[in-house]
Amino acid sequence: MCSTVVGCSENAGTSSNGTAEKHTNVNADLKEADASQSSPNEPAWKLDTTPITFDWYINFDWFTSKWGGNIVSEYITKKTGVSLNFIVPAGDANEKLNTMMAARSLPDFITLGSYEDSVQKMINGGMVLPLNELADQYDPYFFKVADPAKLSWYTQADGHVYSYPNASSSPADYQKYGRLFTSNQTFLVRKDMYEALGKPDMSTPEGFLGALKAAKEKFPEVDGQPLIPIGLHEFTETGNYSLDSYLQNFLAIPQQKDGKLYDRRSDPAYLKWLKVFRQANEDGLMPTDVYIDEKRLEKDEKISQGRYFAMLYQWSDFTEINQSLYRKDPNKAYIAIDGPKNDAHDAPTLAGNGVSGWTVTLISKNVKNKERAIAFLSYLLSEEGNKDLFLGEKGITYDTIDGQDQLLPEVRQLLNTDRQAFDKQYGASYMYWMLMDTNMNQAWTTGIDAEPANQIANWTRGKTVSMTEFENLDPDPTTKEGIAQGENTRLWAETLPKLLMSKSDAEFDQLFAEFMKSTTENPEYEAIEASRQAAYERNVQKLKSSLNQ
Repeated sequence: MCSTVVGCSENAGTSSNGTAEKHTNVNADLKEADASQSSPNEPAWKLDTTPITFDWYINFDWFTSKWGGNIVSEYITKKTGVSLNFIVPAGDANEKLNTMMAARSLPDFITLGSYEDSVQKMINGGMVLPLNELADQYDPYFFKVADPAKLSWYTQADGHVYSYPNASSSPADYQKYGRLFTSNQTFLVRKDMYEALGKPDMSTPEGFLGALKAAKEKFPEVDGQPLIPIGLHEFTETGNYSLDSYLQNFLAIPQQKDGKLYDRRSDPAYLKWLKVFRQANEDGLMPTDVYIDEKRLEKDEKISQGRYFAMLYQWSDFTEINQSLYRKDPNKAYIAIDGPKNDAHDAPTLAGNGVSGWTVTLISKNVKNKERAIAFLSYLLSEEGNKDLFLGEKGITYDTIDGQDQLLPEVRQLLNTDRQAFDKQYGASYMYWMLMDTNMNQAWTTGIDAEPANQIANWTRGKTVSMTEFENLDPDPTTKEGIAQGENTRLWAETLPKLLMSKSDAEFDQLFAEFMKSTTENPEYEAIEASRQAAYERNVQKLKSSLNQ
């Protein structure tokens, strides 16, 4: 989604820089009495609002936001007493996190992708605290504001919950809001180029390749630099989002058949389209930097230069850049159009928010103050906290207008025209997204309909489905099945670019057959498949149960 380290002290009441926070005797007494004074009906954060600074690790190198210096963060600090010191990896995020885990030096809070195996490793390694136990002891209000379906979903085999998601939607949420839900998965084109080519149909292999070739011929350069006909997500050690799940979803390839998990990589429609990309590579339509220079920051720079003709990409990653392009010239912005389709021309089945959410947040065993940490987490995930994060302070950034809480006109205008300036001045609209509830915020989005984001979001409506039952299927990464699954994933990541760079369809077929042979002949193959199937069936039952809560 979306529109993104030091060891901490174990001494309660110390800030991230090691200096002592000032506590009055009254507040110290209150702190000691937290457990007895906390109430299921009252937020525990109100019991102690003395200054405290938490270290918060964000496992994304593109996250550059700071706490302080804008209205929202200063308002929340004034209200709760909590300040945050964000820590982000300077280089490889996984390497940084693994180093901290090996040293058992995790900061107070940790936020990372819900899909990352480091989550389970931290839990299994006893590095993070059970949120339910913290809530029982210090803040029973947590159970009032946390979504039972999400707590159930994230309950581990030991009966504890260690993480809480953002951008998460349960089956009940889909019943209530489903028609409004959007997806981040999009096929985009630069508007002026696309229209200059006559708005070609790019949903067929012939139309797709023809449009890429025509774009390269008609627009060989952009401001003196070569045009990149097609852009993708980064190739990583797990594969490539664009050519894995995104392409499979655009082709509406099922993930199960008759209740049994289906390997979408072996689907004929998917292989047919991978060969289309192979042909694009052979025809010089996918330059080398698509493979080796597509990290987020490099990608952002090229998008801002308008160097891509088309992209199979997560649109929220460059919303601000696209808005900037639109301000300079609306015709040079990127818009969503129909992308690759299967032979039956079925509508795509794009992934919407699932119960797993986008990221999860955990509280480290090293946390400097358990009471304040769980209380602050409860505040952030509550409706009050989400409203503060999205709208800010009443009378300053928002007010009740025509019976509805919404951003003030001048604030909304800046959001719709210059997100960077908006973030710097206000810090609202989920600049701090770690516990954002994207269902709640629909009540507060009046007037937030800036182009070109509005066109892209609207294109995904009606094509977005929940895929929650297919989330978190892989076996525990510390088990022999999990290790074997990880090896197979890395093998696929190595094979995928080789498939695209193969010299012929025959060579492609040979490489893919070798990959499948390695997969199915792995001694752990059957155990992996059985584990994934069992996890899928458990997910289905969990989702059914959540609808009855």
